[in-house]
Amino acid sequence: MSGREPIASVGSRPIMAAWLALGLLLAACILSGPADAVERSPRGELKRVLLLHSFGREFRPWSEYARDIKAELERQSIWPLDVQEHTLLSARFNNPGPEAPFVDYLHSLYEGAPPDIVLSIGAPAARFVQRYRGKLFPDTPTVLTVVEQRLVNRFDLTDNDVVVSVRNDFMAAFDNILRVLPDTKTVAMVIGASPLEKFWIDEVKRELKPLGDRVGLVWYSDLAFEEILKRAAKLPPNTVLFWGLMSVDAAGIVYEGDSALRSLHAVANAPIFSYQEPFFGGSTVGGPMQLTKDTSRKTVDAVMRILGGEKPASIKYETIEFGPPRYDWRELQRWSISESSLPAGSEIMFRDPTTWETYRWQLLLIAAVILVQAGLISGLLHERRRRQVAEVESRQRLAELAHANRYSAVGELTTSIAHELNQPLGAILTNTETAELLLKGTSPDIDEVRQILADIRRDDQRASEVIRRLRSVLRKTPFEVKDIELNDTVREAIGLVAAVADGRRIALAYMPASVDLHVKGDPVQLQQVVLNLIINAMDAVSDADKKKREVSVSTVRAGNQAEIRIADTGPGIASADLGSVFNPFFTTKPQGMGMGLAIARTIVEAHHGMIAAENQPWGGALFTIRLPIIR
Repeated sequence: MSGREPIASVGSRPIMAAWLALGLLLAACILSGPADAVERSPRGELKRVLLLHSFGREFRPWSEYARDIKAELERQSIWPLDVQEHTLLSARFNNPGPEAPFVDYLHSLYEGAPPDIVLSIGAPAARFVQRYRGKLFPDTPTVLTVVEQRLVNRFDLTDNDVVVSVRNDFMAAFDNILRVLPDTKTVAMVIGASPLEKFWIDEVKRELKPLGDRVGLVWYSDLAFEEILKRAAKLPPNTVLFWGLMSVDAAGIVYEGDSALRSLHAVANAPIFSYQEPFFGGSTVGGPMQLTKDTSRKTVDAVMRILGGEKPASIKYETIEFGPPRYDWRELQRWSISESSLPAGSEIMFRDPTTWETYRWQLLLIAAVILVQAGLISGLLHERRRRQVAEVESRQRLAELAHANRYSAVGELTTSIAHELNQPLGAILTNTETAELLLKGTSPDIDEVRQILADIRRDDQRASEVIRRLRSVLRKTPFEVKDIELNDTVREAIGLVAAVADGRRIALAYMPASVDLHVKGDPVQLQQVVLNLIINAMDAVSDADKKKREVSVSTVRAGNQAEIRIADTGPGIASADLGSVFNPFFTTKPQGMGMGLAIARTIVEAHHGMIAAENQPWGGALFTIRLPIIR
């Protein structure tokens, strides 16, 4: 619409008559029915608001302004509101007819019961109100809103009018296009063919003259929308689309809502720009634009003040300019527009939420679980480290205690060891003296001397073996695990106590297994265990009849385990003491400390084995050591 021409309605007389008849009928219903009923409400504070649309209730961008204004009115109003909406249909047509029938229709509705306030949406509605206020509602305050400042008829404004105007800054809109897409050469202008849209074609051309040859403008106002879609699908490179209005195309087809824009967006091979927020969000790239909230806020403020009794003439507002630039993140991604090219202070909307934003609580929960697990693992590792240190220290203490225990055991064997050493040493001395005497003779018997030397060598080896065994028992070494053959290990331990057994008149028998028994362990400590058990067994049979002083040691294989069995013919262990014999400081010996068997159990368990004590049916005790076989 030109903004200077009268706004007309449908032009045929039959249609005019239909308008008038329909208006009279509705007027009768309204004046005699609901309106009167509401007036008789107990509160008596009803405020009637006449909302006049320029194109229709669902024509963007005006429909979005109207929707926001109504919602805000309902929210802020302290009075019950009766919002009555009408549409100036004539603005839809390329060749509008006379407006008289619509004027008569409104006159019939509000004669004698004018609204408390008239609210016009858009320039066509504002011009209509200004032109026919004298006939329709001469004393009713009017708020002319969502009207571009160039379309405000200021000569017809009265003291009963409040204007909420906007300014479309087309130069700012095109500067934005050239900023975000500096290679742009052509802008295809999508705009309709109604009088209002024709007016804006002239205004845009005039305002963009400073651009000169910087960018070319191609106008689609003389095309049917179907043809516009075909061209939009085949635009050359460095071209963008500028969406103005599309109320009605050159073929006279009316487009409500944003259906036309959505159709254009679906086929266009170039980005679409616009300066209207109602078209932003799903179809246009964005930029500086008229923000609905700015206009709605001032409009509702004016309505509330007027309904509250304030004079319209005292209410003045500055023209509303474009708000800060807004951009649709989805369109920026689609057309590969870098965010770095956007003006400072730009707001990017509709950004796809990041994984953090979408799953924030889930990620926090997972992080918390991971932290808890990390803490638990750290604690377990720390505890494991402490346990390993404790095990090392325990083994060291065990080795020290076992070493002390071995000294104690050897102390008991001192007489036997001395006797064991004296025999070969005495024999060596005797043989040596005999050899000297033979050599002093005039013709020594060389064969005899040779036999004496052989005896000396044998006795020396015997003494050396006793010393070797003693040193192996007394040496202080850390716990050392290695592959050992159990039969030989037990045999060496028995060798240390054999002389003691002979001195005590005790029969000490050893029956090794017929097969090799390979286990992992420390041979010195295992020998100590065997040694302690044999000494205990000899102590147990010391008071027995001389014919029954027997201690037997045997090794056998039982499945995957090797067993060392040490049995005696003594009185056995008291039934009450069987469960306590391996406890520290438990002893049945008058001079004992009760640590021998406790140390023995500790050593065996350190070798992943077990030790048990029981009484034999025929008398005497039986100690069994079980160790895992490795091969």
